[in-house]
Amino acid sequence: MSRGGLREGPLRFEGDALYLLDQRFLPHQVRYLKLGSAAEVAEAIRSMAVRGAPLIGVAAAYGMALAALAAAGRDRDELLAELEEAGRVLASSRPTAVNLARAVERVLEEARRAGEDGVVGRVLACARRIEQEEEEASRRMARHGANILPSGPVLTICNTGSLAAGGEGTALGVILEAWRMGKVTEVLVLETRPLLQGSRLTAWELGMRGVPYRVLADGAAGLALCRGMVSSVVVGADRISASGDVANKVGTYPLAVVARRHGVPFYVVAPTSTLDLASPAGEAIPIEERGEEEVLGFAGARAAPEGARAWNPAFDITPAELVSALITEVGVISPPLSQGLAALGGSRVQEKGRLGARLAPE
Repeated sequence: MSRGGLREGPLRFEGDALYLLDQRFLPHQVRYLKLGSAAEVAEAIRSMAVRGAPLIGVAAAYGMALAALAAAGRDRDELLAELEEAGRVLASSRPTAVNLARAVERVLEEARRAGEDGVVGRVLACARRIEQEEEEASRRMARHGANILPSGPVLTICNTGSLAAGGEGTALGVILEAWRMGKVTEVLVLETRPLLQGSRLTAWELGMRGVPYRVLADGAAGLALCRGMVSSVVVGADRISASGDVANKVGTYPLAVVARRHGVPFYVVAPTSTLDLASPAGEAIPIEERGEEEVLGFAGARAAPEGARAWNPAFDITPAELVSALITEVGVISPPLSQGLAALGGSRVQEKGRLGARLAPE
């Protein structure tokens, strides 16, 4: 088993098809989708068959590769036009996670730099490079984060492991590394409404690795923190503004508020591909609102009365002042986060995520 107990991993590209683990059927069934076009990849992202900010960026990059392969043999202008259209479709599939749009733009930039005969090859190489970078980022984040995590039980929300990112993931990657070091004694997993990514996916990944865990209703987090059952809260992110405000799965903001109330450190783990230094603050981050049916029922069964309405924001914004530290692959950024993010250097981070910053020692 290679990643999260999966023999094949959550994503693989072979020849002219992208194989994606359909996360909608986990933990009860392991099914793979075979996707042959950018439009099919976009629908898989939209429907959350594949999810997690870093992983949907990788999936989108390979969706662009599928578009390039489909247009191979056309002249360069036509091929680029096809890629730009595929990019629009992919980038619009989910609005909040910045990795998605960034991966599409990186592939397009590579394609525009290629000569007449090199577009397809450069697109494929770029997609593979994005996947490799996310896997390496996970390894680095795990080391940085595990070193600063206090010993004891950890609380987390949503799913941030190998099902959501390269390697072992973002927040869950840090938790797993800290567990191997003997620091994490138990993981408290919020079930994460409305699609239960915590109880379905994070619990499954932890169980595959033999890590002790318990699933909590989202509303039980406050009591767990009040009773001293949590030594740290560790979460991922879908987009982080220049101010350090964090967009993450809805429910993260109140979790940060209660953690601050009880003096429990609140850590955000994200690769630099998730930074959006062009957005000055959280108010500029678009918040995806999904269909009412995800709140009014589950797995095709309706729970609410007929005629009931729902509001289903997929994310919320946690202000930077509630974040104890931001853990990235280039190191740990301590408050004030805006200064550390500014030191990263906007344009080069957007492209490569390879710069150092005003970072805490490793």
